[in-house]
Amino acid sequence: MVVILLGPPGVGKGTQAVRLAEELYAAHVSTGDLLRTARREGTELGKKAQEYMDGGELVPDDVILALVREHLAGIAPETDVLFDGFPRTTVQATGLRTVLTEVGREVDGVVLLEAPDEALVKRLSGRRSCPDCGAVYNVYSNPAGVEDTCDRCGGSLVHRADDAPDTVSRRLEVYREQTAPLVSYYESDPAPLARVRADRSVDEVYGDFRTAVEGVR
Repeated sequence: MVVILLGPPGVGKGTQAVRLAEELYAAHVSTGDLLRTARREGTELGKKAQEYMDGGELVPDDVILALVREHLAGIAPETDVLFDGFPRTTVQATGLRTVLTEVGREVDGVVLLEAPDEALVKRLSGRRSCPDCGAVYNVYSNPAGVEDTCDRCGGSLVHRADDAPDTVSRRLEVYREQTAPLVSYYESDPAPLARVRADRSVDEVYGDFRTAVEGVR
């Protein structure tokens, strides 16, 4: 099974994806995590991505898709795969479809987490992330056990500059520009697209999220 989890910044994709992946023993695929790992290990793709990032440029789609292809090749065929926030554009969605075909897979379902902008701005302003392992916390709803310290790896948590309110508003605008066509893309796809209201407690959202995923197994 391959399921794609979509949603705006701050909607809780990472929290929900990690929890479900652990429960289902599925592979959780986050392109941010793949990039961090490739850069840390100094792989050829990691070095290529670093060159773009050092130049202040976005890592191009072909590099991201190559990372995804490489990662999928190492996942057992019988293992479920959960994509967290990828693809982000229809171009990436088309590229992912090709990559999945190459490894004998296809998209079985898409889940879209949705919440009002006000809720997202509050969530992001309280978000703290670990630059070392990618874990994400929230001072309001999911605080770390020890303030400013990652529970997973012990790294120092940071409040990212792009989580400032003004920047968040712009990120939401960009999301709407890029993702509206992507939602339409998947709505016309044979694989079902389910919508889950995410401005509720983590457990309530998780219950509906899991039900949506189980519906495509």
